[in-house]
Amino acid sequence: MTNNDVLRSFRYALDLKDSTLHACFADAGEPLAPAHLAALLKRDEEPGFEPLSDTLLSQFLDGFVSLRRGKREPRPGEAPAASVELSNNRILRAVRIGLELKDTDVLAIMSLADTPLSKTELSALFRREDHRNYQPCGNQFLRNFLKGLGLWHRARS
Repeated sequence: MTNNDVLRSFRYALDLKDSTLHACFADAGEPLAPAHLAALLKRDEEPGFEPLSDTLLSQFLDGFVSLRRGKREPRPGEAPAASVELSNNRILRAVRIGLELKDTDVLAIMSLADTPLSKTELSALFRREDHRNYQPCGNQFLRNFLKGLGLWHRARS
């Protein structure tokens, strides 16, 4: 899944407006011009398409989390958080944090996408990479999660 696919799927799943997307980017310190955002949301084969970098998607996710949950102020004496490499696991974690999803919510979302999952399999996705039970999140899993998220969100609205 490309970063542009993730942004488009996420936008569709939560029915986000352009103004919300702009706010997420701006909150992370990366304000975008409307034309730039439109180019990022285009499909690969459309004229004017611009690829979305890992850095920009990471900033969007950080902005989404801070808009939903509030900015996290560093504790006195704490160093600013280091930039973490973007992965499907990181995307999944950011969405979970931003939407304040519990394990049961994620399991329900995956069931809606016809991808049943056990609690053990789910916890392996949220572990640190150096943990022995860590499991990388594949593109198909992330695609199914975003599909299920859309169904879950519409059912709750």
